[in-house]
Amino acid sequence: MTSEPSPSALHHSTDSDDADERFRAFVESPAFPCLAGKGVVHSGGHQLEVFGTLGSVRSTRRLAGALTDFVSQLQSEPTSLRTFVAVFPPTPANDELEFERQLWLQLQRLHDHDAPGAIWAPGTSDDPEEPTFAFSYNGTAFFVIGLHPNSSRLARRFEWPTLVFNPHEQFQQLRVVNKFERLRTVVRDREIALQGSINPNLADFGERSEARQYSGRQTEDDWQCPFHRAK
Repeated sequence: MTSEPSPSALHHSTDSDDADERFRAFVESPAFPCLAGKGVVHSGGHQLEVFGTLGSVRSTRRLAGALTDFVSQLQSEPTSLRTFVAVFPPTPANDELEFERQLWLQLQRLHDHDAPGAIWAPGTSDDPEEPTFAFSYNGTAFFVIGLHPNSSRLARRFEWPTLVFNPHEQFQQLRVVNKFERLRTVVRDREIALQGSINPNLADFGERSEARQYSGRQTEDDWQCPFHRAK
């Protein structure tokens, strides 16, 4: 078993500026289908930070602090489109099943690290089997997008394991101004052009649990999410 690289070694091998440049190039590629993601990156609305191994205790501590700060920024700028990007370069490039396991380990540990007594995001369920489930941190709902080099979905195939935390509130803002449905249609058309199909897990909030969409893997009908809310 190998130990996680020290923060100094990690910074030397992959610093935030390098990771941000590569992430920008990935999103700004003409083939990348998500126009909302393109818009956030183009406007400088994303915050990217580099961490150690996905799911490790050390990464969880740092990610918890970074997300807490990010949520505070969201509350001070409620109308701005923002997203938080967590990159984990030391994580081995595993297959889809192992990435899915690591993703949920990270989200479980992040939840367990949440402030004692923190409320679950209003309007969402804490049960990953429910159609209104959303991951909640510090009382804020996030739609989490997992990226990794071995994803079967081309739109998710970034060179390092990465978690993108998109605030749910922003989707609601798009619905209020009647932009969400049109944007969703265009994005799905672009994904079909890229890969020939849309992700079979795709569903709108309230139709089917979004937990199936986080890793990007096509989940089985009897798949059960390993996440549980601490009681």
